[in-house]
Amino acid sequence: MLGVLILDTRFPRLLGDIGNPRTFDFAVRYEVVRGASPQRVVRERDPLLLQPFIAAGHSLVRDGATAITTSCGFLVLFQQALQEALTVPVWTSSLLLLPQFQASLPSGRAVGVVTVDAAALGAAHLRAAGADAATPVEGLAPGCAFQRCLLNNEESFDAGAAEQATVAAALRLVERRPDVAAIVFECTNMPPYAQAVRAATGRAVHDITTLISGRFRPALRAQ
Repeated sequence: MLGVLILDTRFPRLLGDIGNPRTFDFAVRYEVVRGASPQRVVRERDPLLLQPFIAAGHSLVRDGATAITTSCGFLVLFQQALQEALTVPVWTSSLLLLPQFQASLPSGRAVGVVTVDAAALGAAHLRAAGADAATPVEGLAPGCAFQRCLLNNEESFDAGAAEQATVAAALRLVERRPDVAAIVFECTNMPPYAQAVRAATGRAVHDITTLISGRFRPALRAQ
């Protein structure tokens, strides 16, 4: 069973979002970390949240989780501490995919990141993932409706507008950096729009569900 440490949010979780259990065809158990708002995680980087995440992780392990992930890529800052505290594999963020892509791409090609907030995603997050601190990053347009919904924890958003905002961010990334051959979504709310971004950019797109497919499914087959 996969355990998901999920932020304390109220916005919709569409099919493809890690917070929607129908995204997966295997058992998933969620543990909400109360008080872990998007603002505290993304923009404040609140270190006081670490212990609640560790406690919630222990609860998931007791309930039978054999691996743990999270619902926010910015939690990569807790990757090492969570992995040291828990007895099962921990994958806090899709950013953990970056090192393998950076090692495998041919010279002159790069992997880029699309995030909910480019101003908040810095070198510390990339280094925590084991990635190059100079990895190109593009965010949602500051203050756009989709960003406001996710960071302000609003109750609803327009899925069509959210797709357009995600595609627009990806297009800005590849226009600024034509050498980007693959895109990683930091945000776990963006996977529903992966196909639209692939079609618009012609690039491979990876996200938290890609990571889970590559790392958790092999473990399931081995059981």
